[in-house]
Amino acid sequence: MKKSKLWKALASGVLAFTMMAATACGSSTGTSTTSTTSTTTSTAASAADTTASTGAGSTAASTSGGKTKLTIWHIQTGEVADTIQASVDRFMKANPQYDVTVVQKQNDTYKTDLSLAINAGTMPDVFITWGGQTMYDYVDEGLVADLTSYMKADGYADKFLDAAIKQCTYNDKIVAVPVENVSVAGFFYNKEVFSKYNLSEPKTIADLEKICDTLVANGVKPFALANATKWTGSMYFQYLATRYGGLQPFADAASGKGSFENDAFKYAGTTIQDWVNKGYFCDGFNGMDDDSGQARMLFYNGDAAMDLMGSWFISNVSDESSMIEDGTLGFFPFPSLDTSTADQTYTLGTLGDNLYSVSAKCTDQEGAFKLIQSLLDDTAVKERTAEGKIIPFKDFKSDNEVTNKVLESLNSAAGVQLWYDQYLPSEVAEVHKDTCQQIFGLTMTPEQADTTLQTAMKDYLAKNGK
Repeated sequence: MKKSKLWKALASGVLAFTMMAATACGSSTGTSTTSTTSTTTSTAASAADTTASTGAGSTAASTSGGKTKLTIWHIQTGEVADTIQASVDRFMKANPQYDVTVVQKQNDTYKTDLSLAINAGTMPDVFITWGGQTMYDYVDEGLVADLTSYMKADGYADKFLDAAIKQCTYNDKIVAVPVENVSVAGFFYNKEVFSKYNLSEPKTIADLEKICDTLVANGVKPFALANATKWTGSMYFQYLATRYGGLQPFADAASGKGSFENDAFKYAGTTIQDWVNKGYFCDGFNGMDDDSGQARMLFYNGDAAMDLMGSWFISNVSDESSMIEDGTLGFFPFPSLDTSTADQTYTLGTLGDNLYSVSAKCTDQEGAFKLIQSLLDDTAVKERTAEGKIIPFKDFKSDNEVTNKVLESLNSAAGVQLWYDQYLPSEVAEVHKDTCQQIFGLTMTPEQADTTLQTAMKDYLAKNGK
């Protein structure tokens, strides 16, 4: 295998990868030119810092030099970030009355940065969510514009997968546009490693464990994982719980009808700890940060055989290695649990990944909506498809073999479980991620973790009268 591009970047000391994004305030710099001001920012240390980074500190579109100023935050990196920039540039060329500032944020601090911006009164005109309770809370707090009339004009909403539009809808109003990606999680694997040890794609969890035992016996780590980020490891927890009990245990626990002290969640935690004790995960996984790319490098170099990740991983691989060109990247859905009576085709993810919303305080909401549309114009769709993205359009097709494998798993799924940390309220989501990390670290038993999460959920529901 060729030495990965990521390895070369690490060796040269210039690596600064991010994966899903984070936000902090951003507004224009006051220029009246038609070129976009592009800004990359890291975690905002305080509300004051957030306000300073936005310039004017206004949440609404403003006018300067005869131009309407708009600010858009995103969390993409690499080629996709370039595609966003190019889309915005085309938008401004076609609409010279606008001056747009693009702010690129880091993934892992996004929610914190956005909260700081909200408190400082400096929300961007266009920003992202992942749907679920956090998006609902923003709507209930009057922070998000109703985009229903814009989405229904000229049948624009009809272009999207029905389930993707449903994910962007709350109280019968469309409040976001599913732009970035159909992101479903599954196992990406290194075909060279599988071939070397005569391994085949597993159908059941028992098959997967046999593969892991073979790899461990030959000095190869089965799973690449960077779990300082926390949400990465939680994918294992979510899939194992879903394979055991289907979608209902989580839905009931999140609504208060059920509890996280359920056998499905106990099974998930117990299985994870069994896999940790068997050495299935790469060394030091709980201290690795996903944004740095350390775990992916192990995967690219064949030191780890598999990586459980969302389908955006295809873009990471395209940016950082030659695996796609070499034909060494494979994919299989999370294996089934043959002792379970639950549907085993459910997949984990989101039908739109980053959902782009418009601030309710934006004074040119129609212009902001058109800016979002530019992210999916014909040129952008071609570029995104080439980058391995799965566009949430009904007529989407791809020439990428791995992308089509992901689509096959999605098309055969009976339903999609939205990421727990995006579905749950922010304060409960943090408890979920913290307890998952402690399960992996063997510092908390599955029962203790489930009780802690259930207490957090119960407290939230009681505090909010639900």
